[in-house]
Amino acid sequence: MTATAAAPVTVLCMKWGVKYGPEYVNRLYAMVARRLARPFRFVCLTDAAAGVRAEVTCAPLPPMPPLAQPKERGWLKIGSFSPEVAARLGETVVLYLDLDVVVTGPLDALFEAPCGFPLIRDWYHPLRVVGNSSVYRYRPSERTDIYETFRRDADAIVRRFRNEQEFLTDYLAARGELSFWPADWCPSYRVGCLPPWPMRLWQAPRRPHGARIIVFHGDPKPPEAIGGRRGLFLRSWRPAPWIADDWRD
Repeated sequence: MTATAAAPVTVLCMKWGVKYGPEYVNRLYAMVARRLARPFRFVCLTDAAAGVRAEVTCAPLPPMPPLAQPKERGWLKIGSFSPEVAARLGETVVLYLDLDVVVTGPLDALFEAPCGFPLIRDWYHPLRVVGNSSVYRYRPSERTDIYETFRRDADAIVRRFRNEQEFLTDYLAARGELSFWPADWCPSYRVGCLPPWPMRLWQAPRRPHGARIIVFHGDPKPPEAIGGRRGLFLRSWRPAPWIADDWRD
């Protein structure tokens, strides 16, 4: 699946609840605009469009079946594969980005390679094949099967899998469609930038070579990483002011 240089592509994100404000959408758009050479449109699926910059097209969150799992673990992201999203976006290649990523390098190659349905290889499971869904590429018109499979058996799926990315990994792997981005393209801030404990108390976080998107899963998020934190045990880290070079409007 390759987008030609002349073909507009789509960058998609999702925002629901109160965890992330509109500034995360606005800065994500700005980072993409600085790092993506080809023409693109930027779409945010959200339940609260107030404060989102005009360059972003906001659309409603797709309908989802009721979930038996009491703690929401990213299952709403399955809505990115819904027929409603496919109809809205049309025939386009989509790069999905979580709100709490920081774009640090050129993005055009993410629309060209590798083939298949690329996820991030999870950093905590070197012996297991587990994908992280903070960054993935797909064509919505070709992937409504993921949504329909989930919709038909949502209760059983949320009982079997801890979160949506484990379900997505299993689903794609069973069909021989799973692939991963090159390891240096999408590093984890916690794993790839923060020094291990206790060295993070005196060593500054490093900017990883070759990174295009840094993923801020868990803590810290970009604002806390920029300023650093003095706390107890693993809750302490040195400032990383270099993040502010990219995480800005």
